[in-house]
Amino acid sequence: MSSTKPSIVTMKSGKVEGSYEDGLYVFKGVPYAAPPVGELRWMPPQPVKPWSGIKQAKNYGTVAPQSLPTTGPLAALREEIEPDSEDCLFLNIRTPGLDNKKRPVMFWIHGGAFVFGSGSTISYRSGSLAARGDIVLVTINYRLGELGFLRLKDVTGGKIPATGNEGLLDQIAALKWVRDNIAAFGGDPANVTVFGESAGGMSIGCMLAMPAAKGLFQKAICESGVGSTSVSLKSANAVAVNFLKLLNLKGSDVKALRALTTKQLLDVDVKLKAAATRPGEAPRATATAPVVDGELIPDITNKVARGGSAKDIPVIIGTNRDEWKLFGLMQPGAAQMDDAMLAERLGTMISPAQVPALLEIYRRALTKRGVALRPMEILSAIHTDAMFRIPSLELVEAQRDNGQCAYNYIFDWVSPVAGGMLGACHALEIGFVHGTYNDKFCGVGPEADKLSRCMQDAWLAFARTGDPSCESVGKWPVYGKNRATMILGKNCRVEEAPFEDERRAWEKVERLEAMP
Repeated sequence: MSSTKPSIVTMKSGKVEGSYEDGLYVFKGVPYAAPPVGELRWMPPQPVKPWSGIKQAKNYGTVAPQSLPTTGPLAALREEIEPDSEDCLFLNIRTPGLDNKKRPVMFWIHGGAFVFGSGSTISYRSGSLAARGDIVLVTINYRLGELGFLRLKDVTGGKIPATGNEGLLDQIAALKWVRDNIAAFGGDPANVTVFGESAGGMSIGCMLAMPAAKGLFQKAICESGVGSTSVSLKSANAVAVNFLKLLNLKGSDVKALRALTTKQLLDVDVKLKAAATRPGEAPRATATAPVVDGELIPDITNKVARGGSAKDIPVIIGTNRDEWKLFGLMQPGAAQMDDAMLAERLGTMISPAQVPALLEIYRRALTKRGVALRPMEILSAIHTDAMFRIPSLELVEAQRDNGQCAYNYIFDWVSPVAGGMLGACHALEIGFVHGTYNDKFCGVGPEADKLSRCMQDAWLAFARTGDPSCESVGKWPVYGKNRATMILGKNCRVEEAPFEDERRAWEKVERLEAMP
């Protein structure tokens, strides 16, 4: 419900008028950078040009051009089709007051494999976090796919200086906007918590290693992802070479590159993902990702963090127990997989000589947990750890060892979809964090209400104080030598060193490739 309560704010670039809805001031589609179109395509984000008069901020801005999944489990995450445009650098704000109260700011970065999603999708439209915690909530768009993460600097001889990290630079530009303007919306620019899921958490993992992001946020929450999915310079340049080949262009064809339509870019993205897919697997979720270029991202992100790049940032970092089950259903022949196929698949991830020992450890661990030893169950558990949990723990440990408060969680609430077949899968926790859980994916009822209350209260307590302990979840200890971990589900509780056998196994495993 909206009202006629005055909702005009003066920012550095001009005035905006939002609306007053259900006890919150809401501003939608606020530009935080100049439209990255024309000559600004593939360039770092540029400042917004000031305007006169009052700009309306009552409707969401267009979102980044994107290839939306139409089949498989990921299609279920697509809640609606939003209008898209390369003019997409907008953010949205929900605040309890336009005053000088200096509320904590929570800055949400959406997921979507760096190729789809937005800051205005239905799952993030609830004002419950802002109202419940008396905080200012900011959600953002950023450039995706080839427009945000394609490195063209080398293949064009610098004529297009795209680093492959323009999507991250957009996020940093939005954080600078918050620093310069959020006080006018009742927020405290000196108390900003970045939080995000999947590609959002991965973006945060990268920013923790990026000098350009230093000082723009004071706390971080990574849900189901850290910077480990960033790719090497060599890999990024190989994608760029293939990109030009598929378009029958040369690096010197700068005018033609800038003249490509967004449809052409989206079409070539599909081809790039198909080219990156190994035989027998489902198409890769993305062909492009943040690039360890030695400049913006100096080195492998967890390695940089271990060197102390984020030693002043308290963190909550966690994963869902069954992350990979959401993607496993898309794998060709998943239901027919046998032990031989399982071993062959794992041999593309780790040294084949190490596969038998790893399989034995997981078979014992899953038996102890009461999980059926079907090949796909085993593969799901291993993929979940390889892609999500183990890299996340590496960052938790880096922060811990640098003397910072680091908190870890495992989310184990089971989705009701298909009789629980998805388990505690990827993206399932989002609805509980934002208060938008429903019976289609998350489940509803008193237990769901309780879990959402626990997660919101912990996230809000952390944003306010740097400690997620609160009445709802009780004392949440740091991840110390006993590896204390908060289990978030029907029964929120602290456990020491959960799934320890699996964690230890990865200390001896040589991973061949990180999958974005």
